[in-house]
Amino acid sequence: MYIVGLTGGIASGKSTIAAHWQKLGGFEIDADQLARQVVEPGTPGAAEIRAVFGDVVFNQDGTLKRGALASIVFGDPQKRETLEAILHPLIREAAKVAVASQPESAIVIYNVPLLVEASVDLDFDKIVTVEAPIDKQIERLMQSRGLTKPEAEARIAAQATPAQRANAADAILSSNQSLDLMLTDSEIIWNQIKREALLKQSA
Repeated sequence: MYIVGLTGGIASGKSTIAAHWQKLGGFEIDADQLARQVVEPGTPGAAEIRAVFGDVVFNQDGTLKRGALASIVFGDPQKRETLEAILHPLIREAAKVAVASQPESAIVIYNVPLLVEASVDLDFDKIVTVEAPIDKQIERLMQSRGLTKPEAEARIAAQATPAQRANAADAILSSNQSLDLMLTDSEIIWNQIKREALLKQSA
């Protein structure tokens, strides 16, 4: 098995890359999906969040009010750290289970925004970060998620810096270019991944 850690700042374009690589033969595991699964009604994650943040962050059916929780934690770094202390271990464990369920021949793409912040400890063969200028991230967040500029800035500030992600990565992809050029650049990296995966399997 060959495991790629795909990271990048919020609204940087990493999900576009993950989807493209999946079309080329990879298998994506999405950390954001895992984050939703570990707080579904009845899970230990949901119970921990309710115990710390109260009923105000839950709907009547037991589902999480993500907007309400986000407004709390992105306005208070200490509360964000408390939430992360609940979620990160649960997501790490779910990711390990998801990876272990894949065949040995698979190229697994773990799409994980907080690879650096969450101290993800999967046995990555390669880490790739997708980066965009902060003004582009803000613009995309305001357009795609309806955030205000201060809300977008708060989400970006809560993540690792581009330099921190670059220090952890083996390759950097820029999304500050046309989609076609970005996908072309991503295919160069993907072809290298495929070659390395074949070498690993034959070793």
